[in-house]
Amino acid sequence: MQLGLIGLGRMGGNMRDRLRAAGQEVVGYDHHKETTDVASLAELVEKLAAPRVVWTMVPAGQITEKTIDELAELLSEGDIVIDGGNSKFTDDGPRAERLKAKGIHYLDVGVSGGIWGNTNGYALMVGGDAEIVAHCRPIFDALKPAGEFGFAHAGPHGAGHYSKMIHNGIEYGLMHAYAEGYEILKASELVENVPAVIKSWREGSVVKSWLLDLLDRALDEDPELAGLKGYAEDTGEGRWTVDEAVRLAVPANVIAASLFARFASRQEDSPAMKAVAALRNQFGGHAVKR
Repeated sequence: MQLGLIGLGRMGGNMRDRLRAAGQEVVGYDHHKETTDVASLAELVEKLAAPRVVWTMVPAGQITEKTIDELAELLSEGDIVIDGGNSKFTDDGPRAERLKAKGIHYLDVGVSGGIWGNTNGYALMVGGDAEIVAHCRPIFDALKPAGEFGFAHAGPHGAGHYSKMIHNGIEYGLMHAYAEGYEILKASELVENVPAVIKSWREGSVVKSWLLDLLDRALDEDPELAGLKGYAEDTGEGRWTVDEAVRLAVPANVIAASLFARFASRQEDSPAMKAVAALRNQFGGHAVKR
């Protein structure tokens, strides 16, 4: 099957390679001249046969909107646009309606796999009309891992990105549980070889996982994680997940706590903890560090 792929960074570039290895024809476009196959979006569209399928893998927000709006002017009735970036699910319905007015179909796809997807395959969560999903299934089958897992038609427009949002919220919580366990092990007077303990969990343990494997890999590279600063950004999905938990009155204690822990990681000197220290000093005369 033929596909136009926009955005050939860490994810998109590996997706192009995996698709081509599976025998799919991919025309890629990126603003970096050393990676692109064509010089412009217009040239990309020209190289595709109708009905065209064009997949965007660019940063969420205005860049995605601008890219899709440009495509809408270049594509024809019956063509298909897929957004595989981390767009907010609330953008998908309005986007689908704008494209529908021009006769262009739309799918939103949550993509998980990171930089390992080329080797391991990608987990794909798709939102959109069933017949359009079926038309694009050869692309999804080439990207997903071999076997029965790794693909879901999650529902109508927005369901793909919604599912990926929840996936990433869960990821926040899992990562932070491993991180807290690691810190307790590091603080213990008894455990002398923390990396060895982490490695021992990789098989035969109920907490084994790919994330645990990656923590072990990081400790192999730097046993004390001395080369890293304890600062963690968030790309939005954790916040959106917590927003949805509040809207739906779902108690998401772990995910919310892991998100707030990331906020705490960015504070050199926490104003909140200054206030706590001041209060302890005021009511109990407890010592403070000046």
